[in-house]
Amino acid sequence: MKNHPLDAASLKILNELQHNSRVSTAELAEKVGISATPCWRRQKELEDGGYIKRYAAIVDRRKLGLMVCCLANVSLNRHSAEVVAAFESAMQARSEVVECYETTGSDYMVKVIVPDMDAYQNFLHEVLFKLHGVAQVNTSVTMREVKYETALPL
Repeated sequence: MKNHPLDAASLKILNELQHNSRVSTAELAEKVGISATPCWRRQKELEDGGYIKRYAAIVDRRKLGLMVCCLANVSLNRHSAEVVAAFESAMQARSEVVECYETTGSDYMVKVIVPDMDAYQNFLHEVLFKLHGVAQVNTSVTMREVKYETALPL
C-alpha cells in the first residue's frame, strides 16, 4: 500500500535526482520518459511540496582529514522539556554532529565525525559531559564504512 500521493513519474524524478542532482532538465526528462516542460514543472512541484528539501554535494570526509566516525549512545538522567530542548539544541549547533536521533534503548544516537580521537575526546569533555541532564555516553568507533547511501529506497 502506498503512503504518498506521488505517481510513477514523480518517483522516477526523485530517484534520478537522488543519484545526480546536477542532471539537466532535458536529460532528466529523457530518463523519466516525459517531455522537458512537464518534467521541470513536476520537479518544481516536488520542491514546493517539500519532497525535495535541498540539493547537496556528497563530500569524501577522509579527503578532508575527517578520519574518525563515532556513534554515541547518550542517555539523559531527566527528560524534562528543558533538558531535552537544551540537549537537542546543543546537537543542532555542533558541526561535528552530522546526525542525531531520539531512539529506543538509549535516549539518543549521535553520529559524530572528527579528525581524530583527540577531537572526539574534546567533544565528549567540552560538549556532551557539560550538558545538563546527560547521564551516560557509550561510544562505538567505526572501523570501516561498509555501506553509506544517501538515496532513499523508492
